[in-house]
Amino acid sequence: MPLRTRASRRRRALTRPFPDEWRELLARRWELWSSLRPDERERLEPSIQVFIADKRWEASRRFVITDEMKVLIAAQACLLVLELDDHHYAGVGTIIVHPSTITLRGERPTDMAGVWEDGPYSILGQAHHRGPVLLAWDAVAVGARHPRRGHNVVFHEFAHKLDMLDGTVDGTPPHADRETLDRWVAVCTRVYRALRAGQGGPLLGDYAASNPGEFFAVATEVFFTLPVELRLDVPELYSVLAAFYRQDPAARLA
Repeated sequence: MPLRTRASRRRRALTRPFPDEWRELLARRWELWSSLRPDERERLEPSIQVFIADKRWEASRRFVITDEMKVLIAAQACLLVLELDDHHYAGVGTIIVHPSTITLRGERPTDMAGVWEDGPYSILGQAHHRGPVLLAWDAVAVGARHPRRGHNVVFHEFAHKLDMLDGTVDGTPPHADRETLDRWVAVCTRVYRALRAGQGGPLLGDYAASNPGEFFAVATEVFFTLPVELRLDVPELYSVLAAFYRQDPAARLA
């Protein structure tokens, strides 16, 4: 998309007031909306408008994307960067929404180094480096309505997009300075190795031990959906995530 066109779309989006029906939708369909402070909701709303206007929205065959779907996806994606710069998502051009579980085919790596497998496999979402984000709508809706389950496909896939900002998917998104980066690497490496050794506890789950990229994505899901539990169980990990996202979701729920 040409830069001039993108900038004009963003400006036009911000000239319109945030629709009351969108606000009512978020209050009804997104459980975490009520935990946000009024000033946080006020800052999140224009980000949602810009996100919706800025991205190309595509539906899988015979599926129709509604404004409700766009608003719910955009709100959750924008929460991650509420205290960051919304240009973190400048590289997200297209969002492809499927009605339910997505079945893909082709070779893919396994958890074992150098071992690949072939054949169909099912996913709820997928983030491509310099490419689209795929989301299963039913998983989006359930994750928004029931955060206590600890799973949120939007948080997961857009965490991958943040991880990809430096060109690699290694579980280490760009940091503001060397000191915070070094602490991030030390803490995340320690927790990740504990998970790999089967000593990380049940909160993050086995999938977080797949590789460092999945560790960061799963940790992001838990940070925003089960923050009080994460702060109690793995306080160092909660601390570095809070420093990176510049948010304290456990304090919101308290």
